[in-house]
Amino acid sequence: MRLKDKVAVVTGAASGIGKEIARSFAEAGAKVVIADLNLAGAQSAAAELDSSKRRAIGVVMDVTSESQVDAGIATAVGVFGRLDILVSNAGIQIVAPLEDLPFAAWKQLLAIHLDGAFLTTRAALRHMYRQGGGSIIYMGSVHSKEASVLKAPYVTAKHGLIGLAKVVAKEGAKHGVRANVICPGFVRTPLVDKQIPEQAHKLGISEEAVVKEVMLKETVDGEFTTVQDVAAAALFFAAFDSNALTGQSLIVSHGWFMQ
Repeated sequence: MRLKDKVAVVTGAASGIGKEIARSFAEAGAKVVIADLNLAGAQSAAAELDSSKRRAIGVVMDVTSESQVDAGIATAVGVFGRLDILVSNAGIQIVAPLEDLPFAAWKQLLAIHLDGAFLTTRAALRHMYRQGGGSIIYMGSVHSKEASVLKAPYVTAKHGLIGLAKVVAKEGAKHGVRANVICPGFVRTPLVDKQIPEQAHKLGISEEAVVKEVMLKETVDGEFTTVQDVAAAALFFAAFDSNALTGQSLIVSHGWFMQ
């Protein structure tokens, strides 16, 4: 099994992409910690993987809270003895033209995506350095490479994750720690479903037009990226066992953005 007895923490994993990544890791032999703001959801998702709690647990984690992040990572190490993989996945989306965007909304999104990535990375590195290795995976986006209207804080944050990953890759190399970014296209999760009517309203077009002419227009096949697509990329990064693959970003977008 590709991740036999590795220990992984996945943030924002009570649902959506994070939950599917956790499932794929568990199937590959990993012990998984589901970290989420929703403790009941995290525990439920963990129970779906292993109701005995021997190979999967749920912990509460507001990734913008230094104390909760440090406590959640400490719990993972305390229960399973080590930490091999961190997937920084927790995130939100806010759709608004820049001139109408409240400063509080800007700060909230950047705090979750960037402060959360920093705090979880720092906590994970302290354990990974001691044990001599690990893999950190950031959930970026095609918006780590490209811009879209109405998404200023999201695009800014996702670009920032690539910079963070490159620094972690350089600093972590001597400790055997790799850092990479997954850049999905539009994935049909509740986060994206919420955007469809919001963008339709802001752009003055139908919801069908948002899907066909905004979200999927530049794909090669008019298809959404799936959570399974993204999980496969996460498994690839997590299982890769040398510094040959670090500081990189992998686009999973049905050709929406090519590089």
